[in-house]
Amino acid sequence: MVYAVIMAGGSGTRFWPKSTKKYPKQFLNLFGGGTMIQNTAERIKEIIPQERILVVTNDDYVDIVKEQLPKVPERNIVGEPVAKNTAPCVAIAAELLIKKDPDAVMVVLPADHHITNSEEFKRVLTAAISKAEQGKGLVTIGIKPDRPETGFGYIHADSSETEQLDEKNVEKVRGFKEKPTLQKAQEFLNSGDYYWNSGMFVWKAETVLKEFKKQLPEMYSLLKDTSQDLYTDLHSAGINEFYMDCESISIDYGVMEGAKQVFVVPGDFGWNDVGSWTAVYDLSSKNKDGNAIQAVNATFAGSEKNLVVSNSGKMISLVGMENTAVVETDDAILICDLNQAQGVKEIVDQLKGTKDFKKFL
Repeated sequence: MVYAVIMAGGSGTRFWPKSTKKYPKQFLNLFGGGTMIQNTAERIKEIIPQERILVVTNDDYVDIVKEQLPKVPERNIVGEPVAKNTAPCVAIAAELLIKKDPDAVMVVLPADHHITNSEEFKRVLTAAISKAEQGKGLVTIGIKPDRPETGFGYIHADSSETEQLDEKNVEKVRGFKEKPTLQKAQEFLNSGDYYWNSGMFVWKAETVLKEFKKQLPEMYSLLKDTSQDLYTDLHSAGINEFYMDCESISIDYGVMEGAKQVFVVPGDFGWNDVGSWTAVYDLSSKNKDGNAIQAVNATFAGSEKNLVVSNSGKMISLVGMENTAVVETDDAILICDLNQAQGVKEIVDQLKGTKDFKKFL
């Protein structure tokens, strides 16, 4: 049977001040129509209902997950006592699933991505599931690039080793590339053999656990020590012990880059990893002057291509402004150049480092 694992433990620092330590990005409604984690579950419901979803999140967010995804069984919500990146998340989810279903296929999805063409996404996902069900390797979903993007990692595919499943190409992966320089990104785009690494994966639980055994043997050993406690009275204690003792490493570095049998299903379905306020501006509807308004009251004079986010009801007025984000919450206001929105993380770091400012996180 096919299950989904939604990774929802991130802190969303680039979306401060809307995203806070208590209520991070994945639980926000940034575009209307539901929160990001709700939309992630919604777009796969015809393939995987909530009853077959596992959510791996921070301990502090378990109650939020229960509230936002009420049909997910409580035992399927895994609270991480500490953040240890994505490999431990995948490992514990795979072990939980294989104890339920030895033939389980896992669809691993970040909770905070935005997809505009859900129907095409489902077609690509169906092909990836078909490949994963063969149990011959690990499958990832690659995004067809439309620009020389330096902010993403890339998947190098071998188009000479291609098969068709469910009317979609499935290509062998040659390797993974780090975030490139602009020149290198342009070369990747021109070659046609590279895809953006979406961070979405599909595999049989049994298959990925074999890779953990090969490539992360210490983590695998800890996992097996934990396994006897899962779905018993020691369930939570076992998960906590595993997380406290295992290393912090991503599934990309820890498993994907060293695996010999990796396949990619290319997709073009309006994917965006929503990595900054710039992405929110790009994905939002705009008025005739290109201003994106998520506020009750806002006025503009000689101002174009701005983003205003507020639910306070205060009048927010911009004069002579361009490419600017204004984000207001109950206790903070962010004003930034949309071209430098990644710098919000630096503000968060400053708040973390100042005793009197930590209350604003």
